[in-house]
Amino acid sequence: AKMGSNGDLNANSQCLSSTGDLVLDKVVNQWMAWDKNPQTWKQMESLVREGRVVELRRRLCSRMTFGTAGLRAEMGAGFACINDLTVIQSTQGMYKYLAKYVPDLKTRGLVVGFDTRAQTSSGCTSERLARLTAAVMLCRDVPVYLFSTYVPTPFVVYWHNGAQISSPHDKEILRCIEESSEPWPESWNEDLVESSLLRRDPLEDVCRSYMEELNTICFHRELNTMSPLKFVHSSFHGVGHNYVQRAFQQFGFPPPIPVPEQKDPDPDFSTVSCPNPEEGESVLELSLRLAEREEARIVVATDPDADRLAVAEQNDNCGWKVFTGNELAALLGWWMLFNWKEAHPDPADTERVYMLATTVSSKILKAFARIEGFHFEETLPGFKWIGNRIHELTKAGKEVIFSFEESIGFLCGNMVLDKDGVSTAAVVAEMAAYLHTKNLSMNQQLINIYEIYGYHISRTSYVICNDPPTIHRIFSRLRNSGGSGVYPESCGDYCITHIRDVTTGYDSSQPDKKCVLPLSRNSQMVTFTFQNGIVATLRTSGTEPKIKYYTEFCAAPGERDISSLEEELRKVTAALVEEFLEPDKNNLLHRSV
Repeated sequence: AKMGSNGDLNANSQCLSSTGDLVLDKVVNQWMAWDKNPQTWKQMESLVREGRVVELRRRLCSRMTFGTAGLRAEMGAGFACINDLTVIQSTQGMYKYLAKYVPDLKTRGLVVGFDTRAQTSSGCTSERLARLTAAVMLCRDVPVYLFSTYVPTPFVVYWHNGAQISSPHDKEILRCIEESSEPWPESWNEDLVESSLLRRDPLEDVCRSYMEELNTICFHRELNTMSPLKFVHSSFHGVGHNYVQRAFQQFGFPPPIPVPEQKDPDPDFSTVSCPNPEEGESVLELSLRLAEREEARIVVATDPDADRLAVAEQNDNCGWKVFTGNELAALLGWWMLFNWKEAHPDPADTERVYMLATTVSSKILKAFARIEGFHFEETLPGFKWIGNRIHELTKAGKEVIFSFEESIGFLCGNMVLDKDGVSTAAVVAEMAAYLHTKNLSMNQQLINIYEIYGYHISRTSYVICNDPPTIHRIFSRLRNSGGSGVYPESCGDYCITHIRDVTTGYDSSQPDKKCVLPLSRNSQMVTFTFQNGIVATLRTSGTEPKIKYYTEFCAAPGERDISSLEEELRKVTAALVEEFLEPDKNNLLHRSV
């Protein structure tokens, strides 16, 4: 079926059948008129011909919004998905906002990077989407720094301060996207990437600057060059291989041993059940077996866009220890503070030191700060909050030496304002090499840290819920369990002393009952503090159909009865899930282990 320029079906062509919904018909026609990608156009045509009304509404009657990490959605046809048309619309909206907000936009320009993800059925590849993004800006005479090959996410800066976009910019950009939805004819001309004199390739300069700046977080290069430790690296079929190899060399190490089956980009992630190293030993299988053959004690695994890092260590006669994000943060926080104090022996200097973590992450850095005298701050979930806070603190003359989120996102120092798996991999290697000279494994040092600062035992998992009304009902029940606006006072046999709800702005621990953290109305997040010291949070994912739950027992220094602490945490976590989420009643799917 051919489309007229105004979006109506051409009367002389074979007409697509009506969906029976005039509003839906209008957005279908709009899509068919605007989309020039033949594969997504055919996807949409098939859905209409098959009468898939529910699926059509899901794909067409909503748009992408900013979650914890930018605009994210599945690839495919429709205004709610990632595809050529929605990337063009988003970039046009971004241009409209930037043209108002940034007076020197046409001299400053825009950076565009891409990874290796793709979807064959829709013809979407990260590189093609990057070229279309560049075309939109180039056709408006904005200089574009488009990387000539795939790069790690931290290589691409975001807002003018280098951090991810946050409020109020995100809402204004979304409004501009709505006002710029019809593609400009030139926006589809990806050949501008080759022909325009305004397009530059920043790869060599950025890569050189990045590798040089790694020196600011490398403290023992001479020791590294002599270390007998061997490391294995998996890039999880993503972008990380070349960059991690170079980062290790910059630190004085030989390049890590790559997992050959996972070294090169593969958008189908053919050797893993889930392309997320956070899922633990099951997805690290190839890495661990290679390390055993090569007698390498440590495995580092970057996720496909190389901004997150998983780490495993081989323990004597005890198999492998895969560190959680919280455990690795305890080690990295200790390491960055140890080296900062070595370089700044005057205790007065500690006054300007900060560490940051998202509020659902372990409170271990808070325990460090309490004893060591530096500052610790929490942010809302998402590294955009951390990055922007680092920028603010740096402007005020403070120094943020470590930041993290429990989902294996770490930033050592402040050379980029985002989580960074590449630099963290090299820092972990140096920390392990140093500890080896003291006859300590990383796991042994983790125990030492807990002995000094108190054991912090945490559990993090999730349930899957594909029905948004069910999620709303679960959290509404929590907010009204004892009557209108009355939160629960207990969970199982455990008494709740404080409740914080950043969705509504309520915090029972504050004198005015108002949250210190910013409101987050677009997502659900409620935190419970129990009388026994356990802190538990329920929150919806900003990117997936999940309800995540986080529980942590923060023991006082010297408390060593770990088995009883773990048992107490297990019981509270089980009660939290069963009583507050009611998985059987709400048809929730548990995380597969």
